[in-house]
Amino acid sequence: MVILYYRSPYLRRIITLTTNKRKNDGILSHIKLPNISPEIFEMILRYIYSGEIFISLNECDTSIIIKTLVSAGELYLQELIKYLQSFLIKNKSEWMEQNFDIVYNASFENDSFLDLQNYCTDLISKQPDKIFNSLNFSLIPEKLLISVIQNNDLQTTEIQVWDHVLKWGLAQHPDLPSDPTNYSKDDFNTLKNTLKQCIPFIRFHNLTSKEFLDKVFPYRKILPKELYIDLLKEFLGNDNKKSGKSKPRMNKEISLITIDSKIISFQQAELILKWVDRSKIGNKLTSPCEFKLLFRGSRDGLTREKFHQYCDDHSRTVTIVKVKDNNEILGGYNPVEWRSYGGDSITKDSFIFSFNNNNNDNNSNETENYILSRITNENHAILNGSFNGPSFGNTDLIILGFLGNYCRQKSYKKPIRKFVHFDIEECEVFQIIKEI
Repeated sequence: MVILYYRSPYLRRIITLTTNKRKNDGILSHIKLPNISPEIFEMILRYIYSGEIFISLNECDTSIIIKTLVSAGELYLQELIKYLQSFLIKNKSEWMEQNFDIVYNASFENDSFLDLQNYCTDLISKQPDKIFNSLNFSLIPEKLLISVIQNNDLQTTEIQVWDHVLKWGLAQHPDLPSDPTNYSKDDFNTLKNTLKQCIPFIRFHNLTSKEFLDKVFPYRKILPKELYIDLLKEFLGNDNKKSGKSKPRMNKEISLITIDSKIISFQQAELILKWVDRSKIGNKLTSPCEFKLLFRGSRDGLTREKFHQYCDDHSRTVTIVKVKDNNEILGGYNPVEWRSYGGDSITKDSFIFSFNNNNNDNNSNETENYILSRITNENHAILNGSFNGPSFGNTDLIILGFLGNYCRQKSYKKPIRKFVHFDIEECEVFQIIKEI
């Protein structure tokens, strides 16, 4: 009893109360913990007496670990709380992403779960697709869904936000027809009432006309009348919104990047910068950075001669290539100067990469399907010479070469595409200029 008294502030208070009561009436009191199961309390009791966890958490069901954390919070066991949070974040992130509703609800049950709260907040802001695509997405409470979609730093496109909100709403009513053209008035009212708290947080004005027509218009009857009329006026009268894709919500981090590219998005440019700096993907950019366009094939001429004319003697450059007839993007970073002579350049900081958005699904994340390959043979990092355009390694990524365009892994860690040869639709070279 003495150990329980000193190890847990909660039990200390209960023991003090029961001790005083026992002194007054002479009856032995029982300590009741209705929110903690006997199995969980046995684990916690062993920890209280020994300071150690007697079971392997790696072999323990993650839901049990979550319940143990909640129970530790109830008993104010701060050391155990910190340990369990750290273990979950480091070792059980995949499970927590797939069961985000459980983790989110648990994390905000107790102010002591600050590490888990920060994990949830970061995931909502930086990787919302992992929540949207989780197995239990349709089960998340409305409050959680609203907290996700109202986030100003949400790094996903607005049409993706709409698609997932609609998916969530439809999942609440599985009896609704799959085709909205078959909806009755009552069907529309049912869906409207389900999503009425979410609709105000969707930024429909960020959509293109095509996205509005294809994805929103069929469900127009669930929108407030004034909003629908405003959207009609905007999309019917604005030629600039008739094509293209809706952009991610602009946040402070992304706005630090200046880039004019026909190939990559702001999100992809941000990711490339983090590769250059070897920083963690979750870290935020702290200083402005310009992607200065040196060469664009459609503007300057898609030849190796034009590449060398505009890019020789420039360092810290990123080459971006759009592969013809698919959604594949290839590229590489060269920290040293390009030259039309001199053979190989030596560097340990170059890398090549690919983004492979091999479908047109609006739900796909532009920065999720990538391959990053860093240099392993520094002596053959960059291939210079007038016979090739921008080229990396002996054969790892050859662009505008006299033998064509091809990728064959040799000097870099891993191949960035499955097939060797490819044709180019567009090529851009940017110089990275950071403000100090």
